[in-house]
Amino acid sequence: MRDSSGWLEHSGPDSDVVLSCRARLARNVAGFPFVCKASPAQRTELMSLARRAILDSHLEETMLWVELNQATPRDRKLLVERHLISSQLAEGDAPRAVAVSGNESLSVMVNEEDHLRIQVLMAGSQIQGAFARVNEVDEALDQRLEFAFSQRYGYVTACPTNVGTGLRLSVMVHLPALKLTGEIERLRRASKELHLAVRGYFGEGSESVGDFYQISNQVTLGQTEEQLLSEFRDQIVPQLIEYERASRTVLRERRERLLDDRVFRALGLLQNVRLLGLDEAMKLLSRVRLGAHTGRITGIEAGAIDRLLPQIQAAHLQQIAGAQLGAEELKEARADLVRRTLA
Repeated sequence: MRDSSGWLEHSGPDSDVVLSCRARLARNVAGFPFVCKASPAQRTELMSLARRAILDSHLEETMLWVELNQATPRDRKLLVERHLISSQLAEGDAPRAVAVSGNESLSVMVNEEDHLRIQVLMAGSQIQGAFARVNEVDEALDQRLEFAFSQRYGYVTACPTNVGTGLRLSVMVHLPALKLTGEIERLRRASKELHLAVRGYFGEGSESVGDFYQISNQVTLGQTEEQLLSEFRDQIVPQLIEYERASRTVLRERRERLLDDRVFRALGLLQNVRLLGLDEAMKLLSRVRLGAHTGRITGIEAGAIDRLLPQIQAAHLQQIAGAQLGAEELKEARADLVRRTLA
């Protein structure tokens, strides 16, 4: 694997606030029980059908097929850290797999909560592009697999919240100014009213660390894909960007001393630290990223910080070291990597 995902190597539109966006479709194959009710033999058969359909469809020039029950724990963790599979798919010994494109913008999880979870990741706020690409993949696979579909309800999924289109749109956003100005709770309340899910850096079940949040639609039933896309692309994401940028302007114009203290204190620590825990690293890098995008820090590209976010995770550090690292060794390796990058 490369040091970072290909889609993360170039900043996209509105990348000061939106690190990445994702379009994901949940699909199940007709004639098979849901994964939670399927026997090991049925899961194996599903995996074989999916592998043939995915690879024969030539979705990308290069597609890597990984059977997770045969992969090492570190390799499974690497895929989680790169947002290519969920923590749920990484666990256990049941037959399950993932197909990943060469640039890691496309991945298809097999035998997670649904038979297939098709996702497209893009840098910045490229919701339209991610949606268009995931639809292309869906249509290609629909030629080779019969998906479970109800004329009344739409696509049938294991979780009722995905019934209908099976579409989830999400953005990974960086909202440090909203946090510093005390506006983040207002955002959480507004998200509930708009039926949005607000999760941490690793999505469902994770806490927010370093003011990075994954925000997605919660309801897919009763709306078309185009309606979901329009609302998310044209209303929700632009409002998030506007709120965060407005709070950054407030910090620059009215609370400059506070902004500079948070930013330069974080930079000083990261440039000199010798042992660094993951949560602390995420928090400090978040502040340095804020400094880079507000012009307080020069000479450090925000893109370099974005590429660090997966690299400071445990499995990535072990891959770099080529060895299993203990807790203290991980802190030392993380500190060394961050110091070299921010020197």
